[in-house]
Amino acid sequence: MTANSVEKHILSIVCSVFDAYSVVLFLPDEEGEAHHLAAAFSLGERIASNASVLPGKGLVGWIVRNRQPLLVPNFDQRQSNLGYYTGGEEANIKAFMGCPVPTGGALCVDSKRQYSFSDKDHKILQMFAELISRQQGSTGRQELAGDIPRYFAELSVIQDLRFRYKRWPQFLQNYLRIMVEATGFDYCAFASVDEPGETYCVESESARLLLTGEEPLILPMGSGITGWVFRNDQPVIAEGVEGAPATVLFGKLPDMPDFQAAICMPVMVNKSTRGVLCLAHTNPRQIDESLRSFVRQSVDHLALFLENLYLKMRLRTMLPRARVHNDGPQAYDPDTAPIPPTKEY
Repeated sequence: MTANSVEKHILSIVCSVFDAYSVVLFLPDEEGEAHHLAAAFSLGERIASNASVLPGKGLVGWIVRNRQPLLVPNFDQRQSNLGYYTGGEEANIKAFMGCPVPTGGALCVDSKRQYSFSDKDHKILQMFAELISRQQGSTGRQELAGDIPRYFAELSVIQDLRFRYKRWPQFLQNYLRIMVEATGFDYCAFASVDEPGETYCVESESARLLLTGEEPLILPMGSGITGWVFRNDQPVIAEGVEGAPATVLFGKLPDMPDFQAAICMPVMVNKSTRGVLCLAHTNPRQIDESLRSFVRQSVDHLALFLENLYLKMRLRTMLPRARVHNDGPQAYDPDTAPIPPTKEY
């Protein structure tokens, strides 16, 4: 499979994921000034094969110049242009989204329906841009491209978990099982932290290694790679080397396998690390960008479930103290209204 056919294969997957009309990839020329159309996939036949953009010119040029993503839910041709259609096809486009490619260029999608793309879609599109960037210098392009549809199929399964399981224990156990199946790692666990931040606990695991009953395992915040992730709000990815010391997930604990490769990813809730997802493997293994991106997207779904739980808990706390009028609007009577307490100074 040639480089161009791999890129077009990736774009066809992007088009399917976003239910888009067209997907285009612009890459810089040797001088780095103009950016030319490197690959495209469209449900129509009016993509200009020789299209090019200059930094700052049109929506694609804006992304190239500013190195920032762009979302236009209601595209107005009178104010900007795309520059990669022929025959007046651009007039039919109603929504646009694009993001920069890390090695240069822009990956863009459009639709004939208004408001087709959301802010959360940007993260998924950026994942594809990272994959394209990596495959530019990859020797295993065919294998890389083959991973993409498999990972996105697993992401759809993870997304469905939020609707199938409303209770946290059932959701989490099935989530960890799917993560092991999707990644091929031997072990997956979730750890959470309490408000004081002095300890964390291992709540659930894909295989029973630490938890023998229903109670979580409580550990000091300084224990293992997981504790480091809690303290620093940063992921740890270790591919491992043959014969190297074992990767210590939770500190030195008895009966733990000698894990070599590991991914420990922070789970952010309300802009703070409230959990860590841990994946571990007993042998060294290459953790390519497609796998890293899949884990990041999966953790986003996990964080969204926790965000919803947090909001439900807040509502349960606030509603008993709220005064709800079930009989419609009520007239204010100053003679019967309660007198507010006076302040003492």
